[in-house]
Amino acid sequence: MIPLATGLAFFMFGMKIMRIGLDKLSGEHLQQFIYQFTKTPYHGFFTGTIATLLLQSSSAVTVLTIGLINAGMMDFFQTIGIILGTNLGTVATVELLALEISRISVPLLLIGAIFFLFPYPKIRAIGLFLGGFAIIFLGMDALQMISEPIKHTGWLQTLLSYPEHQDLIGLLIGIMMTSIVQSSSATIAMTMGMFYGSAIPLNFGLAIVLGANIGTCITAILASIGGNKEGKQVATAHLLLNVLGVAIFYPLIPEFVFVVTHLTTYPPAQIAHFQLIFNLLSSLVVLPFAKPFARLTLFLAPK
Repeated sequence: MIPLATGLAFFMFGMKIMRIGLDKLSGEHLQQFIYQFTKTPYHGFFTGTIATLLLQSSSAVTVLTIGLINAGMMDFFQTIGIILGTNLGTVATVELLALEISRISVPLLLIGAIFFLFPYPKIRAIGLFLGGFAIIFLGMDALQMISEPIKHTGWLQTLLSYPEHQDLIGLLIGIMMTSIVQSSSATIAMTMGMFYGSAIPLNFGLAIVLGANIGTCITAILASIGGNKEGKQVATAHLLLNVLGVAIFYPLIPEFVFVVTHLTTYPPAQIAHFQLIFNLLSSLVVLPFAKPFARLTLFLAPK
């Protein structure tokens, strides 16, 4: 378990450093950007996607949105597009991890360190971003390396010994793991590493991805505690979107195994492409029905 924890620690630390760099580059403009460009669900969708690409965390953008609502700067209906956009914005990190560019992680880390030595804040922020990006790939390499010893452990063999329940077990692991590490990207990165090392089958990996998309909602739910009703409604909408998406995709896991294996033969990319398909379809299908979706959320979490 120590190598697994080490790989996850590197990944999470890299995500944190990269996020700090991006935050320093965008500054307070990001919050102003979210506040200004949410007039329609489509504007909000674009805003949520861009904001999540910058922060590399759907939970962070959702928590920021809850903060704006609690401050009275926007209402619940303005947030629906943002919530839909955050799901799409999260796929960037996962797709980048699927690229075979880990060999440049050490040179990238050195370049980031050099940039950080400059006295100019923006250049230092770029250095943080590059350094964090490199550390993420080092963590990914560590996660891939541990797949060989992990696949021979008794607990994993036990979990995989029930083929008829593999998908459900994978779903629950994805929810619990993401609830603990507070990052769906970290959970999916671990899944990509284990699948790449043949420690788990593809259907099990896809089920973990679905669970990760539910688990990532926990942060927003915790952030809404103690806030106003509209803040709780944002957290409910985020959870509802992903639960509905998982309810549709879960029975179709065998079909998506067929789809992703025909899209690419590279194991990490198969996991990444499934995450992209899930987030893209679940967001774009709901986007034209943003108002009915908002009314459903209000029904479940009324004022």
